[in-house]
Amino acid sequence: MTMTSTNSASMGPIRRTERPQKRWRDTALLLALFALVVAGLIGAAAATGWEETKAQLAKLSLWQFAVLLGLSLANYLLRGLRWHLFAAKLGLGLGTVANFIHFLGGFAMSVTPGRVGELVRMRWIGRETGWSFERTAPLVLVDRASDLAAMGLILGIALAFSTTGIAGGIPVTVLALIGALVVTRPVLLEKIATLGHRWLGRLPRLFAKVRRAARSLQVFSAPGLTALALLIGLVGWFAEGYAFHLLLVWMGADIGVSKAIAIFVFASLAGGLTGAPGGVGGAEAAMVALLTLEGVGPETSLPATAIIRVTTLWFAIGIGLILFPVAEKHSKKAQNALENR
Repeated sequence: MTMTSTNSASMGPIRRTERPQKRWRDTALLLALFALVVAGLIGAAAATGWEETKAQLAKLSLWQFAVLLGLSLANYLLRGLRWHLFAAKLGLGLGTVANFIHFLGGFAMSVTPGRVGELVRMRWIGRETGWSFERTAPLVLVDRASDLAAMGLILGIALAFSTTGIAGGIPVTVLALIGALVVTRPVLLEKIATLGHRWLGRLPRLFAKVRRAARSLQVFSAPGLTALALLIGLVGWFAEGYAFHLLLVWMGADIGVSKAIAIFVFASLAGGLTGAPGGVGGAEAAMVALLTLEGVGPETSLPATAIIRVTTLWFAIGIGLILFPVAEKHSKKAQNALENR
């Protein structure tokens, strides 16, 4: 009885998010963001001449689009595998299929504010296991930290092998690696929280929560798991960066594999730093600007940016929208089974 009532209480605010009005608001926001990006790219393309843009798009065939989507799918599946490994290490007790559905289904909320996709995944996990948000939060933290570490390393290596640098590339690399190091090193995070409290002398509850989060991350600090998670992230994000390189080559703008990957990863990180949902707007602007600096004209940089974002971000959202109702149905069924025990 106690467990059931506790679960019901913890699910209270979650159920409120399921109101149709809330779901319609998220869907409307997603469509509005997509429309804004498309309108902006179309407007910029129109300013440079439709004929040149259409000529570049015509260079791509269906099999080339399939290759781009395949490389993106490889990234998603690899990161889904990493999520499964982390979930198993945390002791959630969920199967491989459930963990993959949670991870991929969360992509449906990629362009909603405040990382709603992460909250949706935690909601599904909470329904199926009875775990509170606080207990599942380490899974989200370590997953995001692993992405930061992988992207930071790829960016640093790509910049080292490219003939020219990217303004701000080194600082972004360093920030990404520091953020990943802090989250994946619980002892360091706990010390930072302790020193922060001593230095400020206030916000004791906040720093206490950070310390509790740091202790909960200890389960992921095994060297073997950390190395495997990093390797998975490196291969996954390299696949998408390489897709951008192939796209540029097919469009007649070969700037080199290292530079193409550096631009893709930097733009992805920079877009995230803007705070915009899914990095929409910031990532596109960064890609076009950096391609322009490499001598790629707008008749190529604009369609290339539009295509790579469709085959990465919006492709992921499409997968998420397909699996979202599946995850919802599965989690509700599991919740009913859990409460009826």
